Amino acid sequence: MPSLPSRPLPPGASSLCILRTSAIGDVTHVVPLVRTLQSQVPESRITWIVGKLERRLVGDLPGVEFVTFDKGAGRAGVKAVRDALAGRRFDALLHMQVALRSNLLSLAVKADRRIGYDRARSKDLHGLFVNERIPARSGEHVLDAMASFIEPLGLKQTEVRWDIPVPDEAHAWAAEQLPGDTPTLLVSPMSSHTVRNWRVERYAALIDHAMARGMRVALVGGPSAAERGLADAILAAVRQAPLDLTGKDTLKRFMALLARSAMILTPDSGPMHMANAAGVKVLGLHAASNPNRSGPYSDRRWCVDKYDEASRTFLGKPASEIPWGTKIEKPGVMDLVQVDEMIDRFEACAAHLQLRLHG
Repeated sequence: MPSLPSRPLPPGASSLCILRTSAIGDVTHVVPLVRTLQSQVPESRITWIVGKLERRLVGDLPGVEFVTFDKGAGRAGVKAVRDALAGRRFDALLHMQVALRSNLLSLAVKADRRIGYDRARSKDLHGLFVNERIPARSGEHVLDAMASFIEPLGLKQTEVRWDIPVPDEAHAWAAEQLPGDTPTLLVSPMSSHTVRNWRVERYAALIDHAMARGMRVALVGGPSAAERGLADAILAAVRQAPLDLTGKDTLKRFMALLARSAMILTPDSGPMHMANAAGVKVLGLHAASNPNRSGPYSDRRWCVDKYDEASRTFLGKPASEIPWGTKIEKPGVMDLVQVDEMIDRFEACAAHLQLRLHG
């Protein structure tokens, strides 16, 4: 079906359901849309179906009802959502996830208007589960694509605001780990797409450079065996050990660490987008994915962008000639990002922030 002309919500209190369960970065991109709805239609009631892990990050947003989907629970997870929504009907569903599991989950939501992706961004029979589509656009950042889900409702996102709550406990913990006001660089080395990760020795070289310049550096990451293994390999390769906070934080504690940090070094990952939401400068590592689509939304000046080179090297054509959003997740693709290029971005960012470093 074509995208329909916008049709404003009826006057008074409307009920809206957002379906976006994962992943961390994408859920972060939905928060500004929630803030826009709360600002432009404050009388509306918002329900958000969100993943179990992701709820730990956004589940305390004020004025939002959350329904948790535990994908690890299989059919029981779907039943829990169905039970939570039983007997309810919404004015509109914003169906913001196209995977088949999410399309099937959307059947738990009874809604007069079911707004989904345009044809180009649909897959897994998504069109069978919606009756309206967002405008068909290419070249958009993921956050802007998310924002367009309110356009069929006659609304437009004109301000991007997160303000994700961080509890006092998390701030207190972060202050214990990063006391004082020493300029701090966080290094979050692992993406869930492991081919996006940089080489161990390159992470180590950037850490060594930053510490030689007087930056406090902290390694961060989740509790998985893979993240612990990568952190240990980096610690074995550096000349001077950074703080090791791998596996020690939570999503909220990580947000609190960000509040005490100047920069973060990371590949395209959930922590990249959490950092951007917190206003922290991102030294982004990009070759496998296009930073203009999925890089830090607010400020990409400190990223190294080798996406076009990756497209030419691995696909034989410039990035301008491949479909928007193509992932070039080929072994060795991240080797295109050189250490000296990342050091250049570190130094430029430090100068921009007017950090007083050694040397």
